[in-house]
Amino acid sequence: MYIPMLKGCDSDTVTAEPGAAIDQAARTFIVANRLPVEYHAVFGWRTSPGGLVSALEPALQGLSAVWVGWRGSPAPEDGRGPHPTRTPYAGNIAVLEIPMSQWEVSHFYDGICNAAFWPLYHDAVVSPVFRDEEFAVYRRINQRFADCVAAAAPPGAAVWVHDYQLQLVPAMLRMARPDLRIGFFLHVPFPSAAEFAALPWKEDVLDGLLGADLIGFQTQAAADCFRAEACRWRAACDDGRSLLLPEEAGQRRVDVGVFPVGPDARRFARLAASPALQDAAARIRADFSAPEQILLGVDRLDYTKGIDLRIRAVADLLMSDEFASRDIQYIQVAVPSRSELSAYRQLRIRVEETLRAANARLAARGLRPIHYVNEVLSTEQVAALYVAADVMLVTSLADGMNLVSKEFVACRHRQDGRLVLSNATGAAAQLRDAWLVDPCDGADLRRGIGDAMRASAEDARMRMARLREAVFGADARQWAQSFLACLHDRP
Repeated sequence: MYIPMLKGCDSDTVTAEPGAAIDQAARTFIVANRLPVEYHAVFGWRTSPGGLVSALEPALQGLSAVWVGWRGSPAPEDGRGPHPTRTPYAGNIAVLEIPMSQWEVSHFYDGICNAAFWPLYHDAVVSPVFRDEEFAVYRRINQRFADCVAAAAPPGAAVWVHDYQLQLVPAMLRMARPDLRIGFFLHVPFPSAAEFAALPWKEDVLDGLLGADLIGFQTQAAADCFRAEACRWRAACDDGRSLLLPEEAGQRRVDVGVFPVGPDARRFARLAASPALQDAAARIRADFSAPEQILLGVDRLDYTKGIDLRIRAVADLLMSDEFASRDIQYIQVAVPSRSELSAYRQLRIRVEETLRAANARLAARGLRPIHYVNEVLSTEQVAALYVAADVMLVTSLADGMNLVSKEFVACRHRQDGRLVLSNATGAAAQLRDAWLVDPCDGADLRRGIGDAMRASAEDARMRMARLREAVFGADARQWAQSFLACLHDRP
């Protein structure tokens, strides 16, 4: 299967020159682990992958904003120590780079962030690894981010800190710059009481987060878990909307809200409707000799996505008496991720072994093999797959939101297509008209996928119309603007 790059449909290029000046009057600072641009040794600066960049960039158009983050690769070892550096603009957003050495990347990013916090915050799908020496590096990197913002932000600026990599930054910023309006948003789920109790540094994390004026979560369940832990471990008082913290100067209020993330839905709709992408989608279907239905999965190769369980469920379903006589193609995209970590290398082996076994079973029955894509695809290539597919499979074991499900819906401008969605995703709370499934229950997976495949065209259209209303009513721009409005409107 060939998926064209389709660069005529959209652009991922960085358009400004390095060294552009930071706007000293910028009123909004975005603080995230990754910059909206990354540095590649061969290609130079280019747009970063990932949902945060695609969600925030359209919402920041027209604002005087600065984005503070890491370039995605170790900084050159020049002996000068850590120092923020200026990089190219990303659209109209100026950026400040927080450098990390290779040793720091190993302990901060590969270590505590992705071996401790990530699994813990995703239902401990794999066992988290806690190392005090890595938390010391975590604290150091968080302080580096806070120091950069404290030095660069003008009086009264709004600072929006993002995700589990930077949970200590709000309190550090409040200590240095109490004049700032500080917001924090957690993109992943917040752990249950039992899981959070296992975290050796839970008080440090809570103190860090409670330094914010406004803390946002993807779902009400995550917000409720956080409220309960703040009251349990830090003597906060919950008044139903805010947490009240006892301080020497009196009670300080921390607002807690739910702000579900959406994609840049209008961008995906434009892409899907473009002649070039429609042609690409038609070529994808032609490459597979026009099957009756195409099932599609698009995921990072991560143990939270349940890819191996999905492969087994689809193979079992396709071999059943009902579907074995039908011409059905399943395409699974698994984008490489964190391959330097042992858990992810083991996952890749497990997924590929599951795939080989499934394809051997299918071949023995004369059925189409599962087509597996293990590479990074552009936004345009993914959108072409969304348009070519008939049934989208999103069966994560745990997910803060999951933008793939919403991107697929945004691309179905003809109001066709069927979405099978895990009830363990944040998106399930908004996309109730999808075929919802329990991702850990093989029988329920098969039931949900089968129901979507056999649904009538009329049922599918009615569901998709309601799904599109939900997605376009709460897209990336609305998400960011609603959070920033709440932050700015605080008394």
